[in-house]
Amino acid sequence: MDRVTTRPTPAYAPGLRIRAMTLDDCAAVADIRVRGWQAAYAGMVPQEYLDGMDVAEDTGRRRAYLSAGGPAVNLVVETPDTTLTGWACYGPCRDEGAPPGSAELYALYAHPDRIGTGVGRSLLTEVVSRASAEGFGGMALRVLRENERARRFYEQAGFRPDGTAEAFEAAGTLVPEVRYIRPLTPPAAA
Repeated sequence: MDRVTTRPTPAYAPGLRIRAMTLDDCAAVADIRVRGWQAAYAGMVPQEYLDGMDVAEDTGRRRAYLSAGGPAVNLVVETPDTTLTGWACYGPCRDEGAPPGSAELYALYAHPDRIGTGVGRSLLTEVVSRASAEGFGGMALRVLRENERARRFYEQAGFRPDGTAEAFEAAGTLVPEVRYIRPLTPPAAA
């Protein structure tokens, strides 16, 4: 029996707080994102691309995106000492032909030192709960085809591949992704 798939995980890991991201969080979020890519995608994305990722540049992008507003929801998770340990972003699905009212998980990262501690599961639980409460009927996400760990993580949360595959270019190499979807249950009427 596979212990990973049968181990119960609390909805939120003890001591974590999930809140809306602020401009003051951009540097920490950029660090989580860049370190997350470098740790999770080694061997799947060209090393030259991963080595070229820059926290300062990513901080600027995070600030610009957050300042611009828009429909994306950015959430962070912090420990009791206010150290940021994870980040997630979701909003309306950007896929052409997506069913109306579909959400998309644009990003979900836990700091590499915090993988396996409940940070990612807590963030995903919150994202799904909020998207359901906002009336989204389903959620899509993309994951690297070769990222078996992430694929298992999303499958344990009820996401399933729908057969859609695309690729993005990184350092001259096409990196294949697959789309996962999950229906969302709207909150019960009061």
